[in-house]
Amino acid sequence: MDEPDQGVVKGTVLFAHCFTCSKNLRAVGHISQTLTEHGMGVFRFYFTGLGESDGDFADTNFSSNIDDLQKAAAYMEQEWSAPRMLIGHSLGGAAVLQAAHHISSAEAVATIGAPCNPEHVTHHLMDKMDEIEKKGKARVKLAGRVFTIKKQFLDDLKEQAMNKVISTLDKPLLIFHSPVDQTVGIDNAAHIYKLAKHPKSFISLDDAGHLLHNEEDAKYVGSVTAAWGDRYL
Repeated sequence: MDEPDQGVVKGTVLFAHCFTCSKNLRAVGHISQTLTEHGMGVFRFYFTGLGESDGDFADTNFSSNIDDLQKAAAYMEQEWSAPRMLIGHSLGGAAVLQAAHHISSAEAVATIGAPCNPEHVTHHLMDKMDEIEKKGKARVKLAGRVFTIKKQFLDDLKEQAMNKVISTLDKPLLIFHSPVDQTVGIDNAAHIYKLAKHPKSFISLDDAGHLLHNEEDAKYVGSVTAAWGDRYL
């Protein structure tokens, strides 16, 4: 829980990290810090099976990430304050688009480098797809770490109806994306923007990388989100 130094929180934010990433990713920390400087509180957590969380990552999937977000929101409401904004980075962005339909307290949603369909992550698994289909699972190296990916993970991705999810969001949406993103192409942002209803906004991240390693890029995302969120929180 990242809280403003002043102690007065004008709105709380639930943050979803990227696929196999961490709540402690440097960019996430910079974004959260900037939001707290603007009076917002931020709740960061690990999805099941990652970092300090319990559970086995091999048994998780995109749907379980949505469940995790709902449980995190319920925990926030009980222990702190119900989330009024959802922010998701990369696959976490696709997750908050889904979860927003189930978290009634959320008044606004922001995505950062999000794919328009969670199946996008399968391009990381291309050399293991056959093995996963035939054997039911495979060991895959992602971001320098090895994870077990099961067939149920792929099957769950195929069942996601993201077009309907985006078109029926019915909440203000802020989309951040870099036109030079080599991990999730800018066409994903265009697709999300086209399907979403107003009010919706798109912010180009110029030459930023997918993981926002540049501190200035991450703080820019935080400051713009804070200014945009003031209108809705």
